[in-house]
Amino acid sequence: MLVANKELQESEYRLFRDFLEQQCGIVLGDNKQYLVKSRLAPLMQRFGLSSLSELLNKTLSPFERQLRSAVIDAMTTNETLWFRDNYPYELLKKQILPEFEKDHKTVKIWSAASSSGQEPYSIAMTGLEYQQSRPSAFPLGLQILGTDISNAMLEHCQRAEYDGLALSRGLSPERRSKFFDDSGNGMMRLKDAVRKNVSFRHLNLLDSYTLLGKFDIIFCRNVLIYFSPEVKMKIIKQFAQALNPRGYLFLGASESLSSLNNDFDMLRCNPGIVYRKKV
Repeated sequence: MLVANKELQESEYRLFRDFLEQQCGIVLGDNKQYLVKSRLAPLMQRFGLSSLSELLNKTLSPFERQLRSAVIDAMTTNETLWFRDNYPYELLKKQILPEFEKDHKTVKIWSAASSSGQEPYSIAMTGLEYQQSRPSAFPLGLQILGTDISNAMLEHCQRAEYDGLALSRGLSPERRSKFFDDSGNGMMRLKDAVRKNVSFRHLNLLDSYTLLGKFDIIFCRNVLIYFSPEVKMKIIKQFAQALNPRGYLFLGASESLSSLNNDFDMLRCNPGIVYRKKV
C-alpha cells in the first residue's frame, strides 16, 4: 500500500498561494502550509494521487477542472453556526424589519457567503418569527439569496438537511422543533415555510454583482478577513452599489470598514455594529 506523501516545498506553497489569491481572493500567510495539508490531504486519495506535490501541480493546470473545483471547495469551506453572534438577528427583528415595514411589501436580503446554509436560513427563521408577531408585515414575504463559491456547499444548502452535530451549534430546541422536520437517518430537514423564502446561486465575490439586482440588507460576515486590503475595498465598493439607499451591511464581529469606504455610516448598536448606506 502506498503511503501518501504530504510534504510540500516552499516554492510549491508559494505557487499555490498565488493561485488561490488569483482564483478567489483568499490570502494565505507565510506559514499556513499546515492548513493546505489538512484541507487537501483527503483529496489525494479521492483523485488517486500519491503526493501533495502532484496534487498541487495538477491543480495549477487549466485542464484539471474537476480537481481545481474540489481544491477551491476544500480551501474556502468554513465552519458556520446558526444565529452566529445573535445580535445581527436581534437587530433585524427589533430595529431593521420594523423600519422597513412602513414602506416595503418585501425585503431583499443577500447572504454573500452562505457556506452550508446556516446564515441565510437563520435570516429566514428570524423573518418568519417577525411576521408571526405582525401578520400584516411584508405581504410578499422576505426574499433571501444565498451565494457561495463552492458548488458542493450550494448543493448542501439546497438539500436543507442537517445532522445532530450541525443542529447543536447555535440552534435552540424551540427553533429546532418549530422549523425542522425529522427526515430519518438522524437528519433534520428545514420546513417548506423556511426554505421557500431562500434561493441559492454560485458567485465568486471577485466577480460582478450586477446581475443579482439590488438589496435592502447584505450579510457578509467573517469573510473579508481572508482577503487582501485591495480586494476588500473592491468588494465593499460593489456591496455599496448593490444596496438600495439606506440599506444595511452586516460584517463579522471582528471586521470593520474603518477607512476602506466612505459610502456607509457606522451605527453602534450595543452589542455589535451595522453599516448603513448613505443616501
